[in-house]
Amino acid sequence: MPLVATDDIIKGAVRQASGIGAFNVVQIEHAQAIAAGAQAAGLPVILQISENTARYHGSLEAIGLASLSVARRAAVPVAVHLDHAESTDLVREAVELGFSSVMFDAAKLPYQENEDVTRTMAELCHQHGVWIEAELGEVGGKDGAHAPGVRTDPGEAARFVAATGVDALAVAVGSSHAMATRDAALDFDLIARLREAVPVPLVLHGSSGVDDGSLRKAVAAGMTKINVSTHLNRRFTEAVRNHLAAHPEVSDPRRYLGPARDAVAAEAARLLQLLAEV
Repeated sequence: MPLVATDDIIKGAVRQASGIGAFNVVQIEHAQAIAAGAQAAGLPVILQISENTARYHGSLEAIGLASLSVARRAAVPVAVHLDHAESTDLVREAVELGFSSVMFDAAKLPYQENEDVTRTMAELCHQHGVWIEAELGEVGGKDGAHAPGVRTDPGEAARFVAATGVDALAVAVGSSHAMATRDAALDFDLIARLREAVPVPLVLHGSSGVDDGSLRKAVAAGMTKINVSTHLNRRFTEAVRNHLAAHPEVSDPRRYLGPARDAVAAEAARLLQLLAEV
């Protein structure tokens, strides 16, 4: 199965009223594990590379081209997506490299500035046939997600999508990034109201902090793209720790990265099945 467009995967999930997993790649083992998990589940998946990960690797190109290669060799539909890009130059680079979608994040800016720069990025992406996601509201740290005024307003969200022309919207509904526990309290009524107001698919960021039951309820209420990073990283790191504790003499990284890759593949498959069975 060749590399596919994110838009095709998302449209399929919308038709089936199911969720689609969008899992973050930190290094090539993550890309391989996520693709292997999708193959085991027999389901599509989206590989995501964040601006922070591009910075870690020194550029987007190296990890981006590796992820595109993994996607092209997969036996199920796999798309490659740029996640949380605040740099307009990085968006342009992703488009040039062949990413089929980007998430441009100007949510920290005042509303009008967010709208203006997002509209410009949407026009650029659409000129190249690239799907674009934006964010409205604050999906920040654990406390910020529950502070007054940070959650996405349905009326404002509808105006923002109409003004910018984006293809999907990440919304703040109670989840937070980098949570190490899965106890985020989502506002399912707000998700339903956003689904009614916004004519494009909704994206749940910070899904690592959301338990299985709440992920199912979020999809049933109207979420489509479910972003997971920290939860899979914890599985990866736990497997490395366990292997090194059991085999302290090991020096070859392949000996401990292999089990970590397997652990992420198994959890990616489980999550994909969970989201598809709503």
